[in-house]
Amino acid sequence: MNAPARLDTTPRLEDYPYRLSDNVRFGDLDPNQHVNNAVYATYFETGRVTLMKLPEYGLTPPGLAWIMVRLDMHFRAELHWPNTIELGLGVVKLGRTSVTFEQVVFSQGKCIASATSVGVLLDEATRRPAPLTAEVIEKLRPWHKRGIEVAPPSISSI
Repeated sequence: MNAPARLDTTPRLEDYPYRLSDNVRFGDLDPNQHVNNAVYATYFETGRVTLMKLPEYGLTPPGLAWIMVRLDMHFRAELHWPNTIELGLGVVKLGRTSVTFEQVVFSQGKCIASATSVGVLLDEATRRPAPLTAEVIEKLRPWHKRGIEVAPPSISSI
């Protein structure tokens, strides 16, 4: 019996509405002369932090902060220096206190790495998770990943 055909799950940069460019640095390399696996966490952090913390996006209300609680990375190809990269990010799920992102690193039109990350909104005074505000939920709307229906959080979700 033949196995069912697998749908192509290779990420496409155009599906990620939040994008920015960065450079591969010589210091990103490991002894094998490709970007060290640990550096990808920094690339993904750059995308998340730039979106979530810049005041013009309004995603971090006063007295609140974002913390990352999960990062799952998939390494797809080698990346070398010198090079430039395109970082992409899209919201794929909203929880009561959390946002789940899918993120990608592209170089020369090829997906080099992808990740799923979860950030939790934290009350800075109590150091406890804080519910997403209606304003934050609305301001995240433009960043929903293309082709994904992102439902508003339910009372029981995290």
